[in-house]
Amino acid sequence: MVTGTPGPCVGNIAPIPRLEFSGLCLQDGPLAIRQAVYASVFSAGLSAAASWDRALVNERGVLMAKEFRGKGSHVILGPVVGPLGRSPFGGRNWEGFSPDAYLSGVLVEESVLGIQSTGVQACTKHYIMNEQEIQRNPSNVDGVTIEAISSNVDDRTMHETYLWPFANALRAGTASIMCSYQRINGSYGCQNSKALNGLLKEELGFQGYVMSDWGGTRSGIPAIQAGLDMNMPGGIPFIEGSPSFFGPNVTEGVNNGSLALERLDDMVLRIMTPYYFLEQDTGYPLVDETSEPLNFFPKANYVHEFPLGPLVDVRKDHAAHIRKLGAAGTVLLKNSNNALPLKEPQDIGVFGNDAADPTLGLLPADNAEIGTLAVGGGSGTGRFSYIVSPLEAIKAKGKSYGALVQYITSNAFIAAHGFSHIAPSPPDVCIVFLKSWASEGDDRKTLIAEWDSTAVVEQTAAFCPNTIVVLHGASPNTLPWKDNANVTAILAAHMPGQETGNSIVDILWGDVNPSGKLPYTIANQESDYSKNLVTSPDSPDPDGWHTDFTEGSLIDYKEFDAGNKGVAYEFGFGLSYTSFELSDIQISLTSSNVPRTPSDSAKVLPGGNVELWEPLANVTVTLKNTGGISGATVPQLYVRLPSEAGEGTPVRNLRGFEKVTLDSGGTATVTFPLLRRDLSFWDTGAQTWRLPSASIGVDVGFSSRDLKLNGEITV
Repeated sequence: MVTGTPGPCVGNIAPIPRLEFSGLCLQDGPLAIRQAVYASVFSAGLSAAASWDRALVNERGVLMAKEFRGKGSHVILGPVVGPLGRSPFGGRNWEGFSPDAYLSGVLVEESVLGIQSTGVQACTKHYIMNEQEIQRNPSNVDGVTIEAISSNVDDRTMHETYLWPFANALRAGTASIMCSYQRINGSYGCQNSKALNGLLKEELGFQGYVMSDWGGTRSGIPAIQAGLDMNMPGGIPFIEGSPSFFGPNVTEGVNNGSLALERLDDMVLRIMTPYYFLEQDTGYPLVDETSEPLNFFPKANYVHEFPLGPLVDVRKDHAAHIRKLGAAGTVLLKNSNNALPLKEPQDIGVFGNDAADPTLGLLPADNAEIGTLAVGGGSGTGRFSYIVSPLEAIKAKGKSYGALVQYITSNAFIAAHGFSHIAPSPPDVCIVFLKSWASEGDDRKTLIAEWDSTAVVEQTAAFCPNTIVVLHGASPNTLPWKDNANVTAILAAHMPGQETGNSIVDILWGDVNPSGKLPYTIANQESDYSKNLVTSPDSPDPDGWHTDFTEGSLIDYKEFDAGNKGVAYEFGFGLSYTSFELSDIQISLTSSNVPRTPSDSAKVLPGGNVELWEPLANVTVTLKNTGGISGATVPQLYVRLPSEAGEGTPVRNLRGFEKVTLDSGGTATVTFPLLRRDLSFWDTGAQTWRLPSASIGVDVGFSSRDLKLNGEITV
């Protein structure tokens, strides 16, 4: 029950026939059931975050989980809020949502609610401080074991930033939490008692089970006593002869008294509670027979007792959602002279290596030169049953009204030969598709799109006075050509999934009005960011890999605000084909004479002290569509804490947002409820959340630097 075994899934808890327990199948990952055929590849967490759309993110969770369930998987290894995105160079940031803890918290909560509404367990990961791929695991140098990197963080930063979204996931009822590979303040994440027992199970009231990342268990009984409940995948099947730290050691530990039987009972209770709560014991589909051949582990001596079911096509009508979310997560950054939406250009040029079909197959496993990048690589990827490339979709759109579509998809050819093969010259519009690869196992080396992208854009813009640039893949990207007058429009299209081409065509031709907003900050140049990434040890000592989170909570827009630094495009920014205005801010308190701290005697439920989740104030504003067409936008509320919150407090924190769709001339009242948690700071000395006594500033606008309305709250 507590130790993974070989089986048809990426993780397996073996069946126990005498107890009529059919076992647990755990499958990757956060955007698709990876070990499957005839399954959908959904938009990445990055695209979901750029939509700022609670309902769409919830729906994404529902539809993904239906596919996992249809394939017989009891547990989705996702959603992701670790890494949060401390460094823009982080190789797995795209699997999660945003470096803003509040935005990530809201979206992980919606994801968990959506997933578990279908009877599938969510496993929120990777807990915690898992903010870089380089040296996330121990390495071996000349026979000496070099320990994994240690993420060293202070108590306030832990609570206000990295722990924050996990509290949302627990409040939503996540069945499981996956602990991370690296060390936390010197102790490995899957045997760190303060993180697992102290913060997660006691302070946040977690009632589910903690599973290890694959191979992340570093000890047996000590890890169990520190709070680890399930060892995955058991031994390490891809390392020959690797034993399990659990398995027989658990039995021996109980028998010799080194492990209390009550703790083992607690582990099993935590594992089985979601199984019964979500009614997985009745009528659950069998594991799809195609899962086993796709298993990444060696098949030698491969024995399991899982009953297998037939091949099932679980895609249904999910493509419509993927297309919609792909468009909703596309951010319009620049639109000079109303270059977009396109009307019906008769001569269209399509350029760049991201435009074409993939050339190395339908499982993203390498940074191929030519082929559209719809999702990243590693365990968070998905196996495409099909993919609609941008070029395919543009050709179909052009054919519908008789346009000429010409294209060159080799960046190397463009750099060497220009546009000699294109005639007549120049086209009415030139659309350049760029990409930025990212995958588990390594961090990004640059924030500029790859494959000589700058030269491709500059050459295209010199050739074509109406050049539109579309970026796919990991973000943020810095854009050295953004001010080129011939670059008339820029779109950050992120990782939209299998319908990527259709999603971008919907935006380009105006069938969908862009409403995406940046879930991160785009700097003017790479060096404007604090890299926050360690690429070599501090010393040759085996314990030499350390990264100190000395910036505290000042990451992404909070870093730029604290330094009063200019940016290219700020957090929360995104243009539309229509216009909106905000007016009439109203602030009301829902409680009076509120204690500064929550009561110690208040009940602790998953998510923490229940008083933290009580609303203390409401802020309402009026939103109006002042443009000529219908569209959606995202009013955003930011809170400014007074000086008593102490040094290192961000200038402002996102604490509310709402996606609103309005017809031309339409108005809506938008209400932002503010919880005790939203208005508090972490008091390290008192070990509690504290409301400031002075007034709290409130700003509402369309981005972190486009704040139209202001007010104050005193609670």
